[in-house]
Amino acid sequence: MRHLRAAAAITLAVSVVAGVTACGGGTSSDGGSNESPKTLTYWASNQGPSIEADKKILTPELKKFEKETGIKVKLEVVPWADLLNRILAATTSGQGPDVLNIGNTWSASLQSTGALLPWDDENFEAIGGRDRFIDSAVASAGKEGEPPAAVPLYSLSYALYYNKKMFADAGITAPPATWDQLVEDGRKLSKDGKWALGAEGSNLSNNIHQTFVLGQQHGADFFDEQGKADFTSDGAVAAVKQYVDFMAKDRIIAPGNAEYAQNQSLTDFAKGRTAMVLWQAAATTFAAQGMKPEDWGVAPVPVPAGAPGAGKQTNSMVAGINMAVFRNTRNIDGAKKFVKFMTSDAEQKILCKTYGSIPPVKAAQSDPAFAAPELKVLRDTLATSAAPLPQVPNESQFETAVGTAVKELFADAAAGSPVTTESVKARLEKAQQTMQS
Repeated sequence: MRHLRAAAAITLAVSVVAGVTACGGGTSSDGGSNESPKTLTYWASNQGPSIEADKKILTPELKKFEKETGIKVKLEVVPWADLLNRILAATTSGQGPDVLNIGNTWSASLQSTGALLPWDDENFEAIGGRDRFIDSAVASAGKEGEPPAAVPLYSLSYALYYNKKMFADAGITAPPATWDQLVEDGRKLSKDGKWALGAEGSNLSNNIHQTFVLGQQHGADFFDEQGKADFTSDGAVAAVKQYVDFMAKDRIIAPGNAEYAQNQSLTDFAKGRTAMVLWQAAATTFAAQGMKPEDWGVAPVPVPAGAPGAGKQTNSMVAGINMAVFRNTRNIDGAKKFVKFMTSDAEQKILCKTYGSIPPVKAAQSDPAFAAPELKVLRDTLATSAAPLPQVPNESQFETAVGTAVKELFADAAAGSPVTTESVKARLEKAQQTMQS
C-alpha cells in the first residue's frame, strides 16, 4: 500500500540522517558545499493548471536569476501526487535537488529527517531577514522552538468557487454559507448530467485538508496534546463521514470524482460540468481553461452555522508552499541566493499575481493586485478563520494514512457500497494502526 511505503520511508529517513547530511562533504557550517557553484537543481510543485504551464511561468524567472548571478537552474515541476514520495526517497538516498518546494504541512515531518537546511537567524539574514515574512507563514515552516526547515514562498487558503450561470439557472441567488445550505443547493444543481460539487477523491493531501477542517468544526484535531494519533474520536469519524457523504448520501458529487487526483475537478468546473469546487487560488487554472473572471464567483468555505471564525467556525487549513534547501547541496551559496531571489519583493509580486496566491512577504502584499475579490477572500480566511495542520513529526504519515482511508471510502461510495459510521471508523482504525506500526 502506498501509505505504508511513505510511513516506512520517513522512519528510515530519520535513521539515516547522519549519512544524508554527510554526503556533500561540506565547506559550510550549515552543511553542503560549493563544489558546483554554477548550477542548481530545483523541484517546483505544480501550482498552475498543468506541468507545462508551470514551466512556461517559471522559466523566464529562472533565466532572470541566471543573468543576475551566472547560476543555471535546472527545473523539474513535480505533480503533487508524486511530490511527497519523491522527497522522502531523496531524504533517504541523499540524491535530491539543491532546492525544492514543499507543502507547508510537511515541514515538521521533513524537518525531523535532518535532511533539510535549518533556517536559523544567520541563514534568514542571508535572504533579508526573518521579519520580512508574515508570522503565520513562518510558523507553518517547522516545529515550534526550532529553526524552520523551509522559507515561505506562496501563502494560500481554501475558498468556495461557484459557477454564476449554473446558480442562476437553478434559481440560487447567493453562494451557500453553511453546509446544510450547500447540500440543499447541491440537490438543485445535481441534475441532467451535471453535479454540484467537485472533489479529488484520490488526492490524499486534498482529502486531509477537507477532513481536517471538518474535524475542527466537529471539535476533533486527529492528534492528542502529546502528539499521539487520535483518528477514531467521534468528531474525527463524523468529519470524514460528512465529507464522503457528499457523494454517498447527499449525491452532490459525481461518483467518478472518486478517481480524481490531478485537478480534474477544476476542469469539470471550468467546462460547466460542476457548479462548485473547494480550492486554493484557482483563478489561473480557470483562465487557462477558457473561463472568464465574470463567469465565476468566490466565497468563504461554509461552516456549520453562522459566519467563519476560530475553533468550530474554522473553514480552512493554513495552506501554503515553502521553499527548502537540501543540506547536502553542492552549491550552498547559490541555493541561498536562489531562495533570496524567489522571495524578493519583486519576484513575490510576479509569481503570486500569476498563481493567484498571497505573498508571505509583507512588503509584496501592498500591491493593489492582492486586493482583488478572490484574493481578499483568501487573505481574510488566512487572517481570521484558518487553522494550521498539526506540526508533528509524523504529519506526512497522517496525510498518507488518513488520506488513503478517505480515498477508499470514496471508492466504496462510487461503487454503491454503504458508507456507515461503523465503516468509516473501521477505516480510520486501520489508518491509526498504520501510524503506530
